[in-house]
Amino acid sequence: MRINRNFIKIFFSVALTAGMQANINAQSKGGWTNLFDGKTLNGWKRVAGTAPYKVEDGAIVGTTITGTPNTFLITEKEYGDFILELDAMLDSEVSNSGVQTRSHFDVSANNGKGRVYGRQVEFDPSPRAWSGGIYDEGRRLWQYPVDLNPAAKNAFKVGQYNRIRIECIGNEMKTWINDIPVAYLVDTIDQSGFIGLQVHSINTPEQVDKKVYFKNIRIQTANLKPKPFPKGVYVVNNTINSLNAYEKQNGYKLLFDGKSTNGWIGAYKKSFPEKGWKVENNYLNVLPSSGQESTNGGDIVTKDQYTAFDLSFEFKLTPGANSGVKYFVTLQENNSGSAIGLEYQVLDDERHPDAKLGRDGNRTLASLYDLKTAAKQPRFLRPIGEWNKGRVVVYPDNRVEHYLNGLKVLEYTRGSQEFRDLVAQSKYKIWPNFGEAQKGHILIQDHGDAVSYRNIKLKELK
Repeated sequence: MRINRNFIKIFFSVALTAGMQANINAQSKGGWTNLFDGKTLNGWKRVAGTAPYKVEDGAIVGTTITGTPNTFLITEKEYGDFILELDAMLDSEVSNSGVQTRSHFDVSANNGKGRVYGRQVEFDPSPRAWSGGIYDEGRRLWQYPVDLNPAAKNAFKVGQYNRIRIECIGNEMKTWINDIPVAYLVDTIDQSGFIGLQVHSINTPEQVDKKVYFKNIRIQTANLKPKPFPKGVYVVNNTINSLNAYEKQNGYKLLFDGKSTNGWIGAYKKSFPEKGWKVENNYLNVLPSSGQESTNGGDIVTKDQYTAFDLSFEFKLTPGANSGVKYFVTLQENNSGSAIGLEYQVLDDERHPDAKLGRDGNRTLASLYDLKTAAKQPRFLRPIGEWNKGRVVVYPDNRVEHYLNGLKVLEYTRGSQEFRDLVAQSKYKIWPNFGEAQKGHILIQDHGDAVSYRNIKLKELK
């Protein structure tokens, strides 16, 4: 029997095409596409370091080795808006890993070895427990430390697979670990980029030969339906003087709109100062004078008063500058100089002499001025001339927290014996019941130095 060779070619071509289409259909079932076939590393490439990746039992396994920077297995394709889900496991509490999103590779960095940069969802089994937080690898560092959402700190489990969900839709990025919502970031950079799996560099012998596992990696890129976050999760919003719908629904309000001084007046005044302050380039600027306290425009305060609240603000210092954000300001003292209140210190610690006064550094940046020292870490400080993020949370039970760039740096309780003992050793001891008013204004201090503020938002707590 003679067989037509052209018929055979056509038959196998049709069969191959049908098989490929069936595979695509299987991968795209429900709108999801598999990024890992469970058998090979097709569609991925290793960059930046030399740590090995291989496929074992349906998982991508990365292993730590000495003598290499962070190593990444990245997708050959780039993605814009997407929902990504995967399972990830670390085999040790001394390990660290993460998933890059909308990231990039600078081939010329690190003497030609290259550097990955972009937003990473962190896997962090250390005692600080920041898994699910958002770190800007190779660039801006931490954007969403999980100190901002402490209820999610125990979501990640070492030694077992964790289900990870990452949404990058428009300017919004949200993360979940094992169905627990962790981080919510609004950012304006990186509209697309690759996805990457990290093997972190190591520093100690105990970190050698530790493994990180990834499997069931799938992505949606069309007809995306965001998963709702529950109420009360803090949002880091990097857009200038703006709130997203979630923040508004959760009760946040802008105290500065970027255009006017509405809602503010001069301390001990009936209107906003005629000099010493300027709204420009979306910033609220304290203008420089002689560096003296409240001798130019003077302090400004909110027209409204607050009892319990979550206050956030960004500030940019010039070299040697001094300012502060005060709360529970009653304006009842009628004192000269800056109005009296609890103060989140805003200061150039290296250049301003006030940093060396007080006790044990309690007049340094982010401290409760003259009362309690902020436990800062140098790597969380942004240089003078760049924006830093401050936050003060006052709970209805009088517990208070200070944050700097997302890291909680101190806490205390107004009216407690510990608090009163601190007041008794401070410059405030002459004021009866200092810091214990039921309500008060928010104040921004004019200390005669050039300082800028923006993204001032507040939520009243019940």
